[in-house]
Amino acid sequence: MMKMYLSDANGKMKEIDEIKTGCWINLVAPTEEEIRYIANHLDIPIDSIKDALDDEERSRVEKEDNHVLIIVDIPIATNDEVEGPIYETIPIGMIITNTCFITVCLQENPIFEEFSKNKIKNFYTFMKTRFALQMLYVISTYYLRYLKQINRRTTEIEKKLHQSMKNKELFSLLSMEKSLVYFTTSLKANNIVMERLLRLNYLRMYEDDQDLLQDVIIENKQAIEMTEVYSSILSGMMDAFASVISNNLNIAMKFLTAITIVLSFPTIVFSFYGMNVPIPYQDKPYAYLMTLGISAIFSGVTAWIFWKKRYF
Repeated sequence: MMKMYLSDANGKMKEIDEIKTGCWINLVAPTEEEIRYIANHLDIPIDSIKDALDDEERSRVEKEDNHVLIIVDIPIATNDEVEGPIYETIPIGMIITNTCFITVCLQENPIFEEFSKNKIKNFYTFMKTRFALQMLYVISTYYLRYLKQINRRTTEIEKKLHQSMKNKELFSLLSMEKSLVYFTTSLKANNIVMERLLRLNYLRMYEDDQDLLQDVIIENKQAIEMTEVYSSILSGMMDAFASVISNNLNIAMKFLTAITIVLSFPTIVFSFYGMNVPIPYQDKPYAYLMTLGISAIFSGVTAWIFWKKRYF
């Protein structure tokens, strides 16, 4: 899918049907024909567009003769019927040419919607350097937003685990931990790209643009720190709950073993008096009560000992 937008001098954006100077070309899972159309009209190598469509592509920034390619990872949230929300990262490409700004991604995402619905202040499609920096800033804010959601989700799962140890909650925690690993890897790679943009003259930036890029770097580093903290907490929580589950199993086995030992004494006594050989007091009318008393004494003493040792 290909859509093109253009802002006027007042910042009002409208969708257009043909490529114009200063327009924004948004490619989402584009077809081969759309890729070739953009590549031919703007004199861009096809690989520069297709690289961002590889979900394993690493974050990087490259400067060619007539364009600058920036590839970074963005966070996405998907819903699973069993485990709940799942967070991953996918690459997006930003291609800055002399005339247009191009974005490329494998799927629709809320970050593009922020710009296409004109929710960003002071956004103009023809201010290409500012557009790229604003895109990076929004990406960093979405990382922070999803990290807060992961933290709230982790707290909810922790409360459920306090009440019942179920595999569903444990699998959800594992999913959150995997999401944090994706975030950590992507954020660190994005940070390298931003540092290169600040250090190298790939984009012509004014003082305001440099300040915005520094703000983006600060937001990104904050997201990295939050991810590492949440990951450490979640890892410790997983270890703690694994120990709790093992301890609960030991307590249950200890209780069942104690009950088995207590109940074994009546079985032994009644088995002894049930043998087909002469035994003491077998002809007495109170023999049955005597066996009950002996069994009760042995079981009671054993149960009292176990109770004192806190086996119950």
